[in-house]
Amino acid sequence: MQPLSEEQTGRLVAIVMDLAREGRSEELLEFFDHGLSLDVQDPGGNTALMLAAYHGQAETVRALIGRGADVDLRNGRDQSPVAGALFKGEDAVVKDLVAAGADLDAGTPSARAAAEMFGRTALLP
Repeated sequence: MQPLSEEQTGRLVAIVMDLAREGRSEELLEFFDHGLSLDVQDPGGNTALMLAAYHGQAETVRALIGRGADVDLRNGRDQSPVAGALFKGEDAVVKDLVAAGADLDAGTPSARAAAEMFGRTALLP
């Protein structure tokens, strides 16, 4: 089996990111089961976990955390998944990421700063 070309890899990553945004966990996890890195990043530095968190896909977030996704991997804009979930008001996702040990002080803005900005400090320890 030949390795994928750069173009094919880009298309594959785009499909994976769309599945994460849409919360299509079962299909998404198949890519990781077949060897794709769990923390693969799109051109913007987003991971499947980041996009699932930002789009409120709590089941997908839990599935990715359960597989070992890096809850602190920031995108190209230095945003963390937990800060993105706070920004979008995805309380269930925030709770899952906090329970998984997300660093609340990492990124710009940090999750703590985002929680203060949006009046959601009660969600953080």
